[in-house]
Amino acid sequence: MNVLHLSDSDRGGGAARTAWTIHTGLRRLGHGSRMLVGRPLSGDEDVRSIKRNDLWRAADRAAGEVLDRLSLQYAFYPSSFGVTRDPWFRAADVVQLYNLHGSYFSFTALPRLTRRRPTFWILQDQWAMTGHVAYSHDCERWRIGCGECPYLHEYPALRRDTTATLWRLKQRVYERSRLELVVPSRWLERLTRESPLLARFPVHRIPHGVDTEVFRPGSREEARARLGLPPNGRVVFFSAWDVTERRKGLHLLLAALDRLEEPPFLLLAGDGSPPAVPRGQTLGRISDDHVLADVYRAADVYAVPTLADVLTKTAPEAIASGIPCVSFDRGGVTDVVRHMETGYQARFGDVDDLARGLELLLGDDDLRARLGRQGRELAEREFSSRVQVGRYVDLYRSRLERLRRWPGTPELEVGA
Repeated sequence: MNVLHLSDSDRGGGAARTAWTIHTGLRRLGHGSRMLVGRPLSGDEDVRSIKRNDLWRAADRAAGEVLDRLSLQYAFYPSSFGVTRDPWFRAADVVQLYNLHGSYFSFTALPRLTRRRPTFWILQDQWAMTGHVAYSHDCERWRIGCGECPYLHEYPALRRDTTATLWRLKQRVYERSRLELVVPSRWLERLTRESPLLARFPVHRIPHGVDTEVFRPGSREEARARLGLPPNGRVVFFSAWDVTERRKGLHLLLAALDRLEEPPFLLLAGDGSPPAVPRGQTLGRISDDHVLADVYRAADVYAVPTLADVLTKTAPEAIASGIPCVSFDRGGVTDVVRHMETGYQARFGDVDDLARGLELLLGDDDLRARLGRQGRELAEREFSSRVQVGRYVDLYRSRLERLRRWPGTPELEVGA
């Protein structure tokens, strides 16, 4: 079958890495796969910009400036409505959407797209169910229509509070759309089913997949030598697209490390300028997965103290590499970091408990080895990219079979 993916990018950020994993996995299985993206980065011949020419780009730029001034986030980009005329769209059997926020796509085009091709939307955060924010934290106003937003400046930020208007606009758009939703974690599955906006759609749970041939256990000593790291001593690894993003919890990890009698060596990977760490090294963004796999293998523990995440890409990579994790006991990460099975779950936001988890794992070689083995087994069973892509293929086939079985139903205006 032929699958078309719409994504903000093909290689940058967690959502884009998910899209890339599925795109390349489908091709390995012999299916056709192409990507229309806001920011092409890979140079892949099956990836190109969703804005096919300078006219589309100019129109989108002008519309975006107006939308930003009115705080009507992503409500209208002309190029989004032209996607149905794109030859790649016309050749697709199935369309798959990823993060639609990112100033490259207009969610108001969903009715037009979804009435022409079977469409699946992979939710990577809460944006689809809120008036604007990607993570609602302790705010529950997404359940009643938003407005009076306490996180107006959280990503993606608004200049003024139009969240109630945007919530109602999404409601009207979704009422006219034909979608099936895919979520990567039990946490987001629960929220999606409770959402007044999204509960109307079928929901499927397919965890993120990682390449278990790249991310696999290996020699810690050899990995440290290749990276130029000290051969001895305990190492904790933390990574994020932006390590200074407060939601990722680096500030809590640093506070927990300060409580340890013998602070370990801390490896940081990602963009941003973190505070200076007495015993540590900042690696910057790592774009080569083989290098990233070496960093996991060089560590004794992977720390993922996120305060809000659907399901990080990094935690499955860590357990696939045989490295136990320390996290909090909330959010999608709990699907991966299972208490005393693949790591340690500290009480949410409790720095002292986070420190206890780090102390326990760093101080017990046998425990780390056991958790590492169990984590690898879990990764092969539930978080392998082969398993993930196979589940998507089954999902596509099921939808297409339903269309073939009842060809007379007005479910899709195929070819329109």
